[in-house]
Amino acid sequence: MIKLSVLYPNTPGNSFDMDYYLTKHIPMVKAGLGAACKGVSVAQGLAGGAPGSPATYSVVCEILFDSIADMEAAMAKNGAAFMADVPNYTNIEPSVQVSEVKL
Repeated sequence: MIKLSVLYPNTPGNSFDMDYYLTKHIPMVKAGLGAACKGVSVAQGLAGGAPGSPATYSVVCEILFDSIADMEAAMAKNGAAFMADVPNYTNIEPSVQVSEVKL
C-alpha cells in the first residue's frame, strides 16, 4: 500500500478554508483519481507534541493507493488541476511525501 501525504505547515499568517477543502477540493481529488484512490483521510492539527505547543501542520491529507504505478498514473491525469486549486483554499505551500505503508 502506498500513501501520498500532503502536509500544510502551520505557519504564522496562514489561512486555510476547511469547508472549501472538504466540500470542493477533496471531492474533486477523489473523482479525479477514480478507482486508483483506495482511501482518503483529512486531519486538522490541534497541538504539537509538547503541552501548549502549536501543531506542526495545519492540515494533513493522506491518500492511499495499491501501488506507486497506480498513484503516478492517476496523478499524471489530474495532478496539475489539483495543485491549481490550492489557492482557492489556502495560502500555504504544501509539502508532499510518498510512503510505503508497513503496518
